[in-house]
Amino acid sequence: MNFELRRAQRLGGASLLLLGAAATPALAQELAQDKPAATELPAVTVTAPSPIQRRAVVPSRTTSRVARAAPARNRERAPEAPPPPAAPQQGVLPIVTNQFATVTVVPNEEIRREGTAQLGDLLFSKPGITGSTFAPGASSRPVIRGLDVNRVGIVENGTNAGGASDLGEDHFVPVDPLATNQVEVIRGPAAMRYGSTSIGGVVSATNNRIPDALPSCAAPPFQSYGLPAKAPLADTQSSPCVNVETRTSVSSVDRGVDGGILLDTGGGNFAFHADAYGRKASDYSIPSYPYLFDHTRPVNGQQPNSAMQADGASIGGSYIFTGGFIGAAITQNDSLYHIPGIDGADHNTRIDAHQTKITTKGEYRPDAAAIDTIRFWAGATDYRHNEIGLADPTDPFSDGVRQTFTNKEQELRIETQLMPFNARFAEVTTAFGFQAGHQELTAPSPDDPGSLFNGLWNPNNNNRVAGYVFNEFKFSEQTKAQIAGRIEHVELHGSTPNFPADYLPDGAPQVNIARNPSFTPISGSVGLLQDLPGGMVGSITAQYVERAPKPAELFSRGAHDATATFDIGNPNLLIETAKSVEIGLRKATGPFRFEATAFYTRFDNFIFRRLTGVMCDDDFASCGTPDAELNQAVYSQRDATFRGGEFQSQLDVGAFHGGIWGIENQFDVVRATFTDGTNVPRIPPLRMGGGVFWRDDNWLMRVNLLHAFAQNNVAVIAETPTPGYNLLKAEVSYKTKLASNWFGAREMTAGIVGNNLLNESIRNSVSYTKDQVLLPGIGVRAFANFKF
Repeated sequence: MNFELRRAQRLGGASLLLLGAAATPALAQELAQDKPAATELPAVTVTAPSPIQRRAVVPSRTTSRVARAAPARNRERAPEAPPPPAAPQQGVLPIVTNQFATVTVVPNEEIRREGTAQLGDLLFSKPGITGSTFAPGASSRPVIRGLDVNRVGIVENGTNAGGASDLGEDHFVPVDPLATNQVEVIRGPAAMRYGSTSIGGVVSATNNRIPDALPSCAAPPFQSYGLPAKAPLADTQSSPCVNVETRTSVSSVDRGVDGGILLDTGGGNFAFHADAYGRKASDYSIPSYPYLFDHTRPVNGQQPNSAMQADGASIGGSYIFTGGFIGAAITQNDSLYHIPGIDGADHNTRIDAHQTKITTKGEYRPDAAAIDTIRFWAGATDYRHNEIGLADPTDPFSDGVRQTFTNKEQELRIETQLMPFNARFAEVTTAFGFQAGHQELTAPSPDDPGSLFNGLWNPNNNNRVAGYVFNEFKFSEQTKAQIAGRIEHVELHGSTPNFPADYLPDGAPQVNIARNPSFTPISGSVGLLQDLPGGMVGSITAQYVERAPKPAELFSRGAHDATATFDIGNPNLLIETAKSVEIGLRKATGPFRFEATAFYTRFDNFIFRRLTGVMCDDDFASCGTPDAELNQAVYSQRDATFRGGEFQSQLDVGAFHGGIWGIENQFDVVRATFTDGTNVPRIPPLRMGGGVFWRDDNWLMRVNLLHAFAQNNVAVIAETPTPGYNLLKAEVSYKTKLASNWFGAREMTAGIVGNNLLNESIRNSVSYTKDQVLLPGIGVRAFANFKF
């Protein structure tokens, strides 16, 4: 018993920042009207990158878990989740301080207010982040510090989101915010646990599709900052419970409507979750523009060919026992959306996508002296989409499938976290993991699937295995350090066609042969986290990360109709290396909360897709011919340097009419150049903004203006400057408990959000189609969420 007590006490004081694991202290202090002293706001629950999923992030003197020795007859009894920590008030800026690099958190209540359909749109205005907006509202992938598809991972509940969004900007991200409870953007060392292809960062979406605790019907309202905290290891038998939530909204800019329903229930040792959602929107409105493309194409106030619809559903369950849980879920995502732009509008291009995904995860905390926790995540994805359109814009009967993509992918990750031990100079916590995956991709020509000269690539597959280890050294309550490493092995199997030298602007001729390259990337990082006076926390991290080329970069060799490009891969690509340093200063408590970060990254053999200025049709021989419609895009490698920084802050100025009013601001910049001083293509512009807010226990009111400066640092060939813009947003939301009545709801959150209220013509410099596609104009969205 004494040993168990001592071990619990050690855990209570030990920081579990492994793999970026963090406990987030209280976010802010709130000024109370008519009171001279400020009261502390509750803390946000951060899930990823912590290996301890849904760990309550509230400073406490109690132990992090109770002793696990339980009578054998009771070990199969399931614990019931305790009431989770109260959520921060609406509009409070979430600042994560106990991380070795910046973590951006988008909590549940903000996701509900934003109401976007794609993660790229949800994160569009966050410091250091934007979206690809290839098809706004339908296909938009996050871009982090100027890095996109092959350097930004997207995971849902710890497993790869799957789909094909990293194979083309036109492909949707199969993670819908309607079914998401929290989104976190993870940068720095913590991203290494997900793979070297996450150099730029990882976007982690979490929900309750695989429950890790029994639902609690006695839970307090407004738990919008995350899911229930992990159940304690106690001997408690639960009673059946059912929780239901509905999420709905309507929008004016696209005549859109969306809705979802989520159900959580359980009893005994079993917990279950089910959800279903759907959304539909017409072509969205744009500012009054006589001609969007040229002087022959009037647009009548709408972005042509921009309508979309999507739906999905999931069902999952878990067996929960004293010491852990194991669960699984099956999810279906379907989307049918149009591709805006000149070529998309002319050919009525649209994508019909379907994904079936099976995921499982579990956790076991053995009653052992050396092992703290064992966790695993596994997933299998079956994805397919057809790119449909007119072969001849003048012939309505030529409509059909122009390209098909399939992705069958499986992955497994296992982690073991050891008990902290005292190494005299520091308390040391170690975790190590193993990861494996397999992927099969096809993109044949629908007219001639066996041809080497049609379609985007021949069938190819890749296998990857990796091992990683994280060590944290807690020198004192104020000083912590981290050393981490990862090694992986990647084998790819594909083929390339004949590449005549005349068809490539700067390439050598290649012969049609099978290609089986293999790579062994090695990565490592060191970091220091230091508490400073005034409640501030400073951090510095250095990383060395290697990335293996991906199949699209190696094997592409043909027309991609939806993006209107003719993609040419390079089977001779080398490993890409990134050497980076990041420093940060953060403050999460008090009336003034802020986060400042600066970074510098040097890439050796930076892989990028560049437009050559040459136009093609459907085969190599057509490249350079008059009236061709597809932009030739070649995967290339050059050394490059990225540097920049981000800042955001929020100040509670004082009490006003029973609430708190304050001001907030943000700033971000990234500059990316090759070693000869020329510009890396498609980089976000310098942005800065600010606004005012007012909040109380029920209301949130906010007005915010984000100004993006003109982006004139463009690539030498085939990229044009992008004008600046002003994005003005305003919102009013209200949340309250509801009295018992026939309707049955116990909580309600409702509000109105206005976007682009200046009706600006906004073009996104990172988008391939920014000269043809405007972002949505002025619009108002009304939403309502109920919990039963």
